[in-house]
Amino acid sequence: MGVMIRFLSAAGLLVAFAGTAGAATEATLLRLFLIGGGTVVSFGEYARLNDRVVFSIPVGGTADEPRLHVVSLPVEKIDWPPTEQHAASARYQWYARTRGEADFERLSGDVARVLNDVAQSTDRRRALTIAEGARRTLADWPAAHFGYRQDDVREIVALIDEAIANLRASVGMTRFELALVASAAAVPLEPVAELPSARDQLDQLFRVAAITERVGDRVALFHAALGLLADGGAGMTIDAAATVRNTILGELREEAIVDARYDAMARRLMAVASRAADSARISDVERILNRIPGEDRRLGRRRPEDVEALRASVQAELDGARRLRLLRDRWTLRIALYRDWQRSAGVQMLQLVKVQPALEAIRQLEGPSASSLAGLHSRLGGGADRLLRIGVNAPEDLRTPNELLASAWRFAESAVTTRAAAVYSGNVSTAWEASSAAAASLLLLERAQQEIRTLLEPPRLR
Repeated sequence: MGVMIRFLSAAGLLVAFAGTAGAATEATLLRLFLIGGGTVVSFGEYARLNDRVVFSIPVGGTADEPRLHVVSLPVEKIDWPPTEQHAASARYQWYARTRGEADFERLSGDVARVLNDVAQSTDRRRALTIAEGARRTLADWPAAHFGYRQDDVREIVALIDEAIANLRASVGMTRFELALVASAAAVPLEPVAELPSARDQLDQLFRVAAITERVGDRVALFHAALGLLADGGAGMTIDAAATVRNTILGELREEAIVDARYDAMARRLMAVASRAADSARISDVERILNRIPGEDRRLGRRRPEDVEALRASVQAELDGARRLRLLRDRWTLRIALYRDWQRSAGVQMLQLVKVQPALEAIRQLEGPSASSLAGLHSRLGGGADRLLRIGVNAPEDLRTPNELLASAWRFAESAVTTRAAAVYSGNVSTAWEASSAAAASLLLLERAQQEIRTLLEPPRLR
């Protein structure tokens, strides 16, 4: 009976602690403290992604529907200890104001029902299992809910622990277990951030623009500031708003001038680097690469991302120049072998080139005459075998064009032989077979010529 009374008492406490859920659903406002002083207000949670922190700041609109601007800053621009302490306070207070009581009420109802079932159960072992499960749920709840009402939960858990001990004794269990409640760290409460006024929003835009290193982000912030001024002057007099607007426009003009200077510098250096790389002048490309820091310094080091992109592009040109130098040295070493092969196989290739008109006629089923076919057959006899013998001693990178020429020659022989058979039989199907063979011969000859030209010409970068 004593066990039942203790469980019912715990259930009653849970119900008594439960309150009415709040109805507020506004977003959490978080302050981010900047290195060097000052803060910005994030509308909703911020996100740390690798070396960046991304958040939204309000820029105009209404209190119910603020217009938001996404900001991305390096994590080292944020003073994290006070930022995280404020965030913990803001999250706790937001949770307590919006969902805390509703969640606690659901927890209270669920655990109270479980404990009531346990109190009425006649199976003590089953009751013990259910009670221990309810205790685990309670013990884990505060840490997962920002430490909300953890003192209340701890008091209830203490009562349940006493009842569990009695249940264990009632079923003959003497083993004692110490199970602690996973308490969340106490959160020092700080004043909740409020939606910044229009003037404060304008100040935030300038504050963030001053520390962002990405020109695109900075320009977007300036345009957002212009929009805020256009909405109503950010609480300024007409003259003050005009002064700020002129300042912003001056900043935008300055950014455009800097963009143009860096663009001109990049185009100038890339043109020189590309010409040098095309000629495999490695030292000239290296000099361009080494000039970049000085050129950046001369322009005020205002575009780190553009400079990094330029450096990567020139480095790619340098890599290409080195690769081209190696290929040209190899080509110089092997060009004599290529020309020896050309002298040996050139006669055979010239024969194929000379019969191209006849092969084209066969392909189109418009000739040549029977007497011409006989002459072609005589001229083409044995040429493929001669090419294969030449290819045995050819340099490795010439074996493929040599094989293409031999295959083109065999298809040419087949086209002439098959066309002659079609002429004597009058069979159109046979003439189409000859056409296919002629087309294959012409295609392979063109591919072989292209590969040979590529090998005989000095390598190029592009």
